[in-house]
Amino acid sequence: MTREWRLGFTGFGLIAVCYGFARFAFGLFLPQIDADLALPDAFGGLIAGGSFLGYCLAIVVAAQLTERLGARAVAFAAASIAMLGMLGIALAPSAFWLATAVLLAGVSTGLASPPMAAAVAAIVQPQRQDGTNTLINAGTSAGVILSGPVALMFGAEWRLAYGVFAAAACVLAVLAILHVPRTSAPPAQAHAGAALFNATLKRLVAASLLMGAASTALWSFGSEIVAQRLGWQRAGAGLLWVVIGAAGIAGAGAGVLVARLGIDWAHRLCLAALAAAIILVGIGNVPALALLGGALFGAAYITLSGIYLVWGVAALSERPATGLTIAFLGIAVGQTLGAPVFGALASWLSLAHAVVLFALVALAAGAMRSAVVEAVPVRRSPHRAEKDPHEAGRRVTSNNRIR
Repeated sequence: MTREWRLGFTGFGLIAVCYGFARFAFGLFLPQIDADLALPDAFGGLIAGGSFLGYCLAIVVAAQLTERLGARAVAFAAASIAMLGMLGIALAPSAFWLATAVLLAGVSTGLASPPMAAAVAAIVQPQRQDGTNTLINAGTSAGVILSGPVALMFGAEWRLAYGVFAAAACVLAVLAILHVPRTSAPPAQAHAGAALFNATLKRLVAASLLMGAASTALWSFGSEIVAQRLGWQRAGAGLLWVVIGAAGIAGAGAGVLVARLGIDWAHRLCLAALAAAIILVGIGNVPALALLGGALFGAAYITLSGIYLVWGVAALSERPATGLTIAFLGIAVGQTLGAPVFGALASWLSLAHAVVLFALVALAAGAMRSAVVEAVPVRRSPHRAEKDPHEAGRRVTSNNRIR
């Protein structure tokens, strides 16, 4: 197995553990945790919000840490913090310690992606970087796929489940040391890329924020929706979760989709799929259509996050960790804002009205065009630069010409 493949699979596993286990699995186990620890009313929602808070705090500093400490150190830190956070959840004796552990686990999620983007830029051939990045990003789906059956298998034994998750994080910490390169700080002139924020990156933030907000219709309320409309209990919600995760593996092909259609058309196509998925799950009364909507949602969401990753990395090619951070922070802020708004709309109007409005929010994100990025240096791996240090040229990423 080549060094590039080892990096790709390590990154895929790291994202699966940090996103699928440390962040998204908590909602599946919340009923059992609530029953065992007798959480105060609404405290479960506050604890889950702590995971989002930890993610937002970590991703803000993750790019700078990656540039200063290197990709290997930050990837190892992400896996180690995930291990400690999930071990803390497994051993939590009270609501306070549970909240602290969930917050810590959320921090690992924010730290995981930026170092992998920097590592890919360092050792993967330029023409394969988009595909490798989107493969790694699809690790979220693998984590979601595995967490669903684990929740059904372990049932009330949530402490044992989180112990298994922590062991998986420990394995990924070792793999990060073995297969993630150290990387070096970007050249001083790379910081000029910040000047691009008012153009391309501003539209990226708006698009990712709107998509993130729309996605909370199912990420945060999917179980409640199918419980109300279809009468599904824990097993049904777990099945929907597995379907979402399994379909999300298709997001590994985001790089190929962008290469064929360009960022803008791929973006609009996936947003339309996301909106359709929200409608199918949120309004339909037929179980088969709800599962179809779940599959469409998983594929669209992971592909969209891959598209935003490619967009951000292309815009700041010499600072890939920062480009990814901008994209994913937009998604996280949108999710943080979207969840309470959806809940309020469902309460004030109706669940159906909230679903339709959030489907429209997803479509609105398509108004943001990636546009033309000027004066961005060619992205190349270090070993290629050594062979031809005077190489100059132009690189075309999808329908966006980078000169």
